[in-house]
Order: sequence, then structure tokens, then C-alpha cells
Amino acid sequence: MHIITFIPVLFLLMQPIVIYGEVFTALVDMEGLVSTELELVRHLDNYIQAEETRLKQLRKYLEEYESIYQEASADVTKYLANPINAYLLVKRLTADWKQVEGVMTQNVGPAFVHNITQHRGVLRFPSDEDLNGAAVALMRLQDTYKLDTHALAEGKLLGKKYSRQLTAGDCWELGRQSYNNGDHYHTVLWMGEALNKYEAESNKTVTRQDILEYLAFSTFKQGNVKEALQLTHELLKIVPFHQRALGNKKYYEDLLRQQGVIQRRGETGDVDNMIMDEPFNTANLKLTKPSDQLPERENYEKLCRGEKLMDPKVEGRLRCRLVTNNVPFYYIQPIKMEEANHKPLIVIYHDVISDDEMETVKKMAQPRFKRATVQNSVTGNLEPANYRISKSAWLKSEEHDHIFKVTRRVGDITGLDMATAEDLQVVNYGIGGHYEPHFDYARKEEVNAFKDLGWGNRIATWLFYMSDVEAGGATVFPKLNLALWPQKGSAAFWYNLHANGEGNELTRHAACPVLTGSKWVSNKWIHERNQEFRHPCGLKYDTGI
Repeated sequence: MHIITFIPVLFLLMQPIVIYGEVFTALVDMEGLVSTELELVRHLDNYIQAEETRLKQLRKYLEEYESIYQEASADVTKYLANPINAYLLVKRLTADWKQVEGVMTQNVGPAFVHNITQHRGVLRFPSDEDLNGAAVALMRLQDTYKLDTHALAEGKLLGKKYSRQLTAGDCWELGRQSYNNGDHYHTVLWMGEALNKYEAESNKTVTRQDILEYLAFSTFKQGNVKEALQLTHELLKIVPFHQRALGNKKYYEDLLRQQGVIQRRGETGDVDNMIMDEPFNTANLKLTKPSDQLPERENYEKLCRGEKLMDPKVEGRLRCRLVTNNVPFYYIQPIKMEEANHKPLIVIYHDVISDDEMETVKKMAQPRFKRATVQNSVTGNLEPANYRISKSAWLKSEEHDHIFKVTRRVGDITGLDMATAEDLQVVNYGIGGHYEPHFDYARKEEVNAFKDLGWGNRIATWLFYMSDVEAGGATVFPKLNLALWPQKGSAAFWYNLHANGEGNELTRHAACPVLTGSKWVSNKWIHERNQEFRHPCGLKYDTGI
């Protein structure tokens, strides 16, 4: 969204008009006032035209917001399931809305802005932190699912068009957010896309110099000094006395001379003649992704993308069956069980939670949602973390008959005592929502974990899938080369501990970023106290205990 700032020509209105006394006594002096009035009329007309243009611009924004609202309100869940739509919604209500406010406040706007501000306690407005989070989420999806920058900017995910295309300004904002995070890799990708879109736009949504300033420096930070120098030259053509650009130009030239890439001063082929001969293309650059400390990153992302990593011989021994677990009711209606892995045993139970129960859980949880937290390994305190992006709420069995029945069902199927199980945790994953590889159990060094409960460690995990997910959102076990894909009404179950109480490191798992769709899950973490280890369904495979 491009904002044009109008500065009315109001010299006469802003400056006091000096009239010498007793002009009326001489007609000749009065004649000069006619000229003054003419200037006032002209400047007032200019001011009104500027105001009308400003209001016309605001009307254009209104129509755009109304158009997008109509599109979104037709099916809010489906609309927000698209991460690009979700990002653009946050952007419209943060960066874009600030620009709209800028136009409004040129004259009568402050009164409207004040009125809006007064309602901020009622209306929900995303913050700058939300904008940054939405941008980071798109970067996460781009990396995990190897999404092409240009395709994303065109509104395409995995070859399918989901949304309207991004403008140069939208891409620039993504690049700026990446830059602010110190992520020069994604800054180059998105500023490069912004530059190419800028060239094609008839109504510019960002300035070329703003793009070049970020793009040039981040290109240098990625180790592409020659290209950074070329981009800096382009910037200096537009803003010849740009102080940072002038300093950077000299620094880049000195580096390239030291490397022997360009000739020394005074020799033929002066660097001042360097120009970009063709459109900027990030494919011609050496780019390096930001590194992290996640050892299983490669396997994790491959599994998220649906790549088959499990040994076909191992997979070929997996079976599906109907089980009763010696529960009388299940003799009448057996449970459908699918083996997902043998060592340790991980199973999926199908159709174990009804639509009505899932709706109850969702409706009860939504008003209580808070940013999901993780337990600090040192203090034992719960705190938010960048590697877990979701919102969660906790429901007690006694709050509703559906919650009570769901909890009892978990106990019946697993044979474990629900008296030492945590409340039902309900989770919804937002834009690019994920939970990177982690253990559900507390490791030895986490001495304060679950101390307040007094039930020992988490012996087992039961995970309900309460929605289908169009793309992404798998539960993956990188060390087992295993991926479980959400299927509404099903549940995964596994033991986290060996029989001796030691944690089973093979159960380290992750929730992949949601690419399209909304992922709802709920889980029961069951603790050691009052439990007897048993093989689910009497199976002889190693449960990992």
C-alpha cells in the first residue's frame, strides 16, 4: 500500500498578511487587495484540491479494506488458513494502517485517530511484534518447505494459487522485518523480489532508494561485495549525497581492490562506471541461511515436507487392527489402531473423539487461549519461546461431561490411571505455527520440572488431532524417520520413558509448521505415579519402556 503525502501550498495562509493602515482611503491601495484575494483564492483552491485528493486516497483505502474484508468474512477460517492472507491481515492492521493514519492526521485526522485510540481497549489491534512474528513465520515456511520467493510473492503455495499477489511494498516490508532481525539471507531474497516488482508496478508502493539501501548492505553481509557495490552505485544515482551509501561505496571498493577484483585508482576501468546490466537476480548471488543449534534440522525439515525416510522393510512390518484392550464396551465397538512405529511402539487410534466433543473442547478453550509456553530447564518456570509458536488453554475433566468422557476414554484405551494425568491441553497453531524438536519428559538436569505436581515424570503422551490440515503440520520423530499427519478424530500415543524411568531419546519429536489450514490438537500428559507399564493392546513389540 503506497501513501502519497500531500503538502498543501499555504504560504499566504501560514504567513501573516501585512496590510498598511488606511488602505481604504485610497482606491489605488484597494486595487492591490484584489490581487491579494486572487492569491488567496488560488491557494485555497490548491488546498481544497489537495484535501479532495487526500480524501480520494482515503476512499481508495476504504474500498480496498472493504473488498478484502468481504473476501475474508465469507469464510474466516479458510481465509486465515492461508499464511500469506494471515500475514497480509497483520500487515494491513499495523504497517499499512499507520500509513493511513499518516494521511488522516494531515488535517482532521487526529480527531479520528484519537477516537480509534479510545476504542483500542475494545478492538483488537496487532502490535509491531505481531507484524514481526508474522514475517518470521513466512520465512520459516519458506525455509522448511523450500518455497520459491517469487512464487510466494505471486500468492502461490506448492504450485497452487491461494491469494492475491504481494506488492513491492509488501515484499519490502518482509525484507525490512528480516533485516531488523539480523537475517540478511531473507532480506536479500525479499528486497530482491521487491526490486523486481517495483520495476513492473505502475502505481509504486515503495521507493527504489528504500529497497536499494537495505538490499545493498544485506548483499554485502552475505559476502557478495561486487554486487553490493553495484547496488550502492544505483542508490547513489538516485540520492547522490547519501552519507551511508558514500561510506559503504568506499569500503566496498577498498575490499575489492585488496582482492584484486577491481583495478586500483587511476587505472583503466574506473569503478564509478559500474552499472547493473540486467535485472537483479538473487540466483546469481552466494547466499547462506542463518545457522541454528538444531542437530536434526535436515531430517526434521525433510519429514515435514513429506519425504519418505523410513526403511521400507521397517514400514512393511507395520499393521492395522481392531482392538478391545479388555474393555467391555470395546467388544461391541472395537478401536481402530494403526501401528506407526515398533521400536519404540507408537500407535494411532482412529475415530476416538467425536465432532461434538471436539467442538466443545474448541469452544471452551478459545476464550482462555494464551501464548503457549515451555518449561525453563534451569528454573522450572513456564515461559514463551520462539521455537514454540501457538496458543494453548487447559481444561479440567469436571468442567464438562465431554471433557470427562474424553479423559476416561484415554484411560480405558491406554490402561493408565488418569488421576495422575495433567489437564487436557488444547492447542491451536497460528501463522506458520510450530514446535521444534523436543522431549515431553523432563531430562535429568531438569530437576525442578513437574515438582509442584508431585507425580514424577511424564510416562506417556496422548495426542488428539482435532482438525485436518491442508498442508504441513505433521508430528515428526526425526530419530525414527517417522511423520504422523493430522487426521481429524484420531490420536497418537507413545511412552516417553523406559521401564527403569529413564527417558527414551527416540521419542524426541516436533510439530511441523502449518503451511495452509488451521491445526487443532489436544493432549494428555500422563505421569508415573500409580501407573503400571503395559503394552497397548497386548502387543509384543518394544514400547520403548
